[in-house]
Amino acid sequence: MRWPRILLLVPALFAIAALAACSKSDEKPPEIVRPVLSMVIEPQTTQTFGFAGSIEPQVSADLAFRLLGRVVSRDVKVGDIVSKGTTIATLDPTALELAVQAAKAELSNAEAQFTNAAASEDRQRQLLAAANTSQAVFDAAQQARQAAEAGVERAKAALAKSQEQLGYARLFSDFDGVVTATGAEVGQTVSAGQTIVTVARSDLREAVVDIPDQLTGDLAVGTPFEVILQSLPSIQTKATLREIAPQADASTRSRRVRLTLTDPPQAFRLGSTVTATRVAKVSPTIELPLSALLQKNGSDKVWIVDEQTSSVSTRDVKIASKSGASFIVAEGLEAGMRVVTAGVHSLVEGQKVKIPQGGAS
Repeated sequence: MRWPRILLLVPALFAIAALAACSKSDEKPPEIVRPVLSMVIEPQTTQTFGFAGSIEPQVSADLAFRLLGRVVSRDVKVGDIVSKGTTIATLDPTALELAVQAAKAELSNAEAQFTNAAASEDRQRQLLAAANTSQAVFDAAQQARQAAEAGVERAKAALAKSQEQLGYARLFSDFDGVVTATGAEVGQTVSAGQTIVTVARSDLREAVVDIPDQLTGDLAVGTPFEVILQSLPSIQTKATLREIAPQADASTRSRRVRLTLTDPPQAFRLGSTVTATRVAKVSPTIELPLSALLQKNGSDKVWIVDEQTSSVSTRDVKIASKSGASFIVAEGLEAGMRVVTAGVHSLVEGQKVKIPQGGAS
């Protein structure tokens, strides 16, 4: 008698299960809100350029003897500090000293001749006054004295010249500085004008850099730069452009630029490697990281975040140029837009996103 009641309950249980299944299928799965990295577009109006260079002296001189001779001493080496007027090197002075002695002897001879000629002129003058000689003889005596006097002047000039030549056997600097190079050794016979040492003024230093020709269009004398010491970047100083090469180097297509340092620290020693930077104005450009670029169906796109709905949508862009880590947008974006910068291949149109604190700029 109980079987019919059980049979009546079975259909009711199936109906309840069917209703439960229908209610579950009608429920929508919860929408996934994805955190994304993004940035607000701010067109760049300036760009910083950096160029490597070195510290060099603004004033440098190649010192050389004015005479041919053999070097008998060189009292300095590279790195030595020299003072104005201090002897740096000397030539063998033997021949020059003999020339001075010969010039002195010539002067003594000329002075003796002048003394005799002057005495002869006085005697002839007295005889002419007493009418004991002719005017012609007196004139000849007078001419002899004048010639002897000229001989004395000539001998004096020769002596002064030989003494000056002897002074050329000593090499010295006209200013305080540091020796940066040497060109001859003791015992070597050098010609006139051959570099013996190079001396640079250590108080007048400048930064020398090579700048690509295409970046020198707006450079002019007085353009400001910032010079940073590469070995210790915390040490830096200001500089201004002093000189720019009139034409670019044929092989590197760059121009040599010399920058005058403003109160450089002592760490800016000659030969130090530096980086010279300048901030230049450029037309407003929008630069984004390559991770923000979505290439789909042959077109370039980026994801734009709607701040009001917290959803994303794609925007077609036109790329002006690409570099290793970024690209320049020519068209399609405006200042103030928020662009997704990572995970662009895993987003869908209209997807809700969340901007993590500290994950947006």
